[in-house]
Amino acid sequence: MSALKNYKDLKVYQLSKELAIEIHKMSLTLPKYELYEEGSQIRRSSKSITANIVEGYGRRNYKNEFIRYITISLTECNETITHLEFLFETKSLTNEELFTRLNNNYSTLGKMLNKFLYAITTKHLSEK
Repeated sequence: MSALKNYKDLKVYQLSKELAIEIHKMSLTLPKYELYEEGSQIRRSSKSITANIVEGYGRRNYKNEFIRYITISLTECNETITHLEFLFETKSLTNEELFTRLNNNYSTLGKMLNKFLYAITTKHLSEK
């Protein structure tokens, strides 16, 4: 982690941003009645993952703050998975291949966030 120049170098940031953009595009194809309900919820939670990574990284010199924001990112990731499941199980999202890919990618992101959180907890950046 010490070779990082900024948050954009974080793999967890890069994946979360890529997925948030994909969720945004997917949500715009939902039925009209979902566009402003689940569609809005999943857009917000997916973008919140990335935003909290950025905010946490900005506070990386304060271990507890860093941990707090990455923990929020992890909970937003779980929320995004839940919204994705709701959309698929209610047949608002009918593309099974897209659902499976997004679900798998968000599961991977969750694992990455857990590892990142562990690294912050055990080897804080300012404790070099």
